[in-house]
Amino acid sequence: MSNNNVSQSTFKLFSFSGKMKMMHLSWMAFFITFMVWFNAAPLLGVIAESIGLTTSQIKTLLILNVALTIPARVLIGMVTDKYGPRLVYSLLLGFCSIPCFMFALGTTFEQLALARFLLGFVGAGFVVGIRMVSEWFPAKELGTAEGIYGGWGNFGSAAAAFTLPTIALAFGGPDGWRYAIGLTGLMSLGFAFIYYFNVTDTPKGSTYFKPKKAGALEVTSKGDFVLLLIMKVPMYATLALLAWKLSPTGVVMFSQQVTNGIYALLIAIFIIDVYQTYQVNKQVFTGTIPEFERYEFKQVAVLNVLYFSTFGSELAVVSMLPLFFAETFELGFAQAGMVASSYAFMNLMSRPGGGWLSDRFGRKSTLLILTAGLAIGYLGVAQIDGSWALPLAILMVMACSFFVQAGEGAVFAAVPLIKRRLTGQIAGMTGAYGNVGAVFFLTAYSMVSTQTFFYIIAASALFGFFTLFLMTEPKGHIAEVNEKGEVTLISVN
Repeated sequence: MSNNNVSQSTFKLFSFSGKMKMMHLSWMAFFITFMVWFNAAPLLGVIAESIGLTTSQIKTLLILNVALTIPARVLIGMVTDKYGPRLVYSLLLGFCSIPCFMFALGTTFEQLALARFLLGFVGAGFVVGIRMVSEWFPAKELGTAEGIYGGWGNFGSAAAAFTLPTIALAFGGPDGWRYAIGLTGLMSLGFAFIYYFNVTDTPKGSTYFKPKKAGALEVTSKGDFVLLLIMKVPMYATLALLAWKLSPTGVVMFSQQVTNGIYALLIAIFIIDVYQTYQVNKQVFTGTIPEFERYEFKQVAVLNVLYFSTFGSELAVVSMLPLFFAETFELGFAQAGMVASSYAFMNLMSRPGGGWLSDRFGRKSTLLILTAGLAIGYLGVAQIDGSWALPLAILMVMACSFFVQAGEGAVFAAVPLIKRRLTGQIAGMTGAYGNVGAVFFLTAYSMVSTQTFFYIIAASALFGFFTLFLMTEPKGHIAEVNEKGEVTLISVN
């Protein structure tokens, strides 16, 4: 039995060597994926005018943008655990430049919808970096490191809101938005090569632990097996909700026959998923799992619920906020995009701050405080209307976003401390719940008033607050077994 330690050197933020190089290159990759993912949000007004889109079609594009990320994050988490973050991140960056170019060249709603749906895959990039950073940083620095990775990467959406309208205007004409979006695709393609040739999966001499079986998340008890199946249901239900939204009941993108076919396909895939999950975990019914290898899946379930409210609301709000400011305060699309970027701008400080607080004061207590603040923050944002002074509205939005993004940082300060070899899959499932939340909230946004939309998010945060009492603070060590059967202890303190 041995102890697996990554570099214990001082956390030097502005260094570009060793573990800091890996973190910086990873947040840059994440930054680009987010810029690509949300490159259309600040340009929706001009895109709608250029193509002739209806309000309903615009809201549909917002929902499509986050739909595919639900299964993509689960899939990418599995692939990352098996093949390593270096290869997976590089391929993802290269692949996702293709639908980005497709969107830039689209001339009909159907073409834009397909490209936007495929672009949801780029949102899975976040999961890859979580595993990379967890391999390079010790537990005492992990919350801060993951927070910087997530926060600086998430800032890509703010960068898109701040810069792309200006770039579009610089090119001029009704097609300026195409050049702005195409530019983000070029960035993604170019950085795929930079990342591949400049990172390694682990520090020299460290072991990269892989799942014992592929195809589903491993659990270690019968109760956890049942809970895992329960937690899968909302992901499939959300995809069914999206199909319903695109059916004749919604924007009539699909016929009723196609919609029914999608429902049947989702049911079939769910049955296959349940069978595959049983195949991977049938040992839990024989009681052959050593005690030192066990972990509590309820930890994952609680983090899923919290990310539903935190990141789910961020995705939804980032998507609708430019339009909200434009309509509420009668701003131009460029000005509204810059003002709305204040929400995502807080990622630079808030998400690392949430990770840092978790490292210093504990994961559970930090999450309790931040989740309560999140609920109060959205109740405040719900009160914004045209009678507010614009600077006051911006301050209210920024205050709310602090708790949202610090909560995200605190969630992913805990994710890598559950089971090292499953970090990609746990991060994938937790991340997918963020997109479940986004689709849920954006669907609600398309059906209710803006004020009610914010109230719904606040209610979900209150639910997450109470689930936190089921969470156990990570302590001690994670036991992992390598391919030679040797047991390694990894500290979570």
